[in-house]
Amino acid sequence: MVALIIHGGAGNMSGRLAGAKKSALQNIVLETSSLLKGGAQSLAAVEYAVKLLEDDPLFNAGRGSYPNMEGMVEMDAIIVEGTSLNFGAVAGIRNVGNPVVVARKVLDQGKCCLLAGEGATRFAAANGFEFVPDEELASKTDRPTGALGTVGAVALDSKGGIAAATSTGGTARKPPGRVGDSPLIGCGAIADSLVGGVSATGEGEFLMRIMISRVVLDCLQQGSSPGEAAAHAIDLLGKRVQGKGGVICLNGSGQTGYAFNTPGMAVAYINGKGETGVSV
Repeated sequence: MVALIIHGGAGNMSGRLAGAKKSALQNIVLETSSLLKGGAQSLAAVEYAVKLLEDDPLFNAGRGSYPNMEGMVEMDAIIVEGTSLNFGAVAGIRNVGNPVVVARKVLDQGKCCLLAGEGATRFAAANGFEFVPDEELASKTDRPTGALGTVGAVALDSKGGIAAATSTGGTARKPPGRVGDSPLIGCGAIADSLVGGVSATGEGEFLMRIMISRVVLDCLQQGSSPGEAAAHAIDLLGKRVQGKGGVICLNGSGQTGYAFNTPGMAVAYINGKGETGVSV
């Protein structure tokens, strides 16, 4: 049994972009679930899915990121392995096409969990990642106001391993150096193979205040279904800190769930029963 759920952000979705995002998500779920069914580990699967999302300029991650107020692209990403509970993350990284792959390299090297700013960018260069100029990374897509295009994935593999990953270009015209929830464990993502996995999207300053991914995981641990856990976290986000966003999650039984309090959220999944779905 395998399961996978991915997202392309929460917020306003225009008709044209919604259709394009729906098609992209469907294709990525199909490709990535085929890898899982072929025996790929969950960590490789979420890295692969998020890399494809970063490569698609429809989404605010990788090659489609929002520039900050000085016109520079600073990106954040995290990848979490739920058996060891280890993770790798980068914050404010510049001039790379796939921050999630750099985050995976941080995880694999094991010397630290999170690299930020110039240190993250130097790490990428030292490990052979191609330099990508800002003009190739900055979004050229006319997105509607309030579109939060952070991307993420959570996967369950055939051996019961669970992993999660999240990547973002941040908010439009953010101050230089601003870091949101995405690269922070328990905020942008979390995974525990004994319980489940989570990826979040939305207004990072509010998601961080309640550590939203940790809230979802705690609910799963207490026996809530993924749908119930996601709904509880989003209810808390709105009521406690008046925040906007969405979460995706799955558990060790291959059940998937998601919730959001924005006008829309781009989600696609295949659960442990082989049932598929897509929503924008």
